[in-house]
Amino acid sequence: MKVSILQFPGTNCEYDTQYAFEKLGASTSLVWHKDTSLPKDTGLLVVAGGFSYGDYLRSGAIARFSPIMKAVKEYADDGGMVLGICNGFQVLTESHMLPGALKRNEHLHFISRHHHLKVKSKDNRFLQEMQNSDIVNIPIAHHDGNFYIDPDGLKELYDNDQVLLQYCDEHGKTSNPNGSVDAIAGICNKNKNIFGLMPHPERAMDLILGSDDGIKMLSGFFKD
Repeated sequence: MKVSILQFPGTNCEYDTQYAFEKLGASTSLVWHKDTSLPKDTGLLVVAGGFSYGDYLRSGAIARFSPIMKAVKEYADDGGMVLGICNGFQVLTESHMLPGALKRNEHLHFISRHHHLKVKSKDNRFLQEMQNSDIVNIPIAHHDGNFYIDPDGLKELYDNDQVLLQYCDEHGKTSNPNGSVDAIAGICNKNKNIFGLMPHPERAMDLILGSDDGIKMLSGFFKD
């Protein structure tokens, strides 16, 4: 599979992402935000984490106007798979490719640590290698990771099986680090080809770094 990884000024996780997917056997290509097209053989587009444009307005709010985003939307509308990680998730919500919004963490502090997640739905290409209620230990690193959606939107997410991951403790009990509605850590769109999560599975690829749970998470993209 060819994985294309999107870069904005301020992106800082593109090489971690590249390492993760190459470890899984993919070929990768970095795509600069001023480009106007994606590589034609792209099988997965990843909007990597970081601080696009310094996050000086709202996280991802300026990135949505970059030239490459027209091609990203066309790719997604045509059924292409898109994964937004951390700032990439923020970019996708600001671009209205995913519902909801990301706002400041409840206690207004930057959070950087490992945190457990519970799989809420494996009925999608992303998490198909996992089981519902599986628990993984994945790094989080964000200041604006507080996922918000109104009650009607939340109901729609659950009705359409779009809630993929929730924050929890090692036993699966809810443990919400940032105030997100329903402790939601990751979602997808209705068509289940666009995925977004705040935690960083690309940083959980080696046990020596604390966890390799990201391998099983990301491996779903490689299964037919």
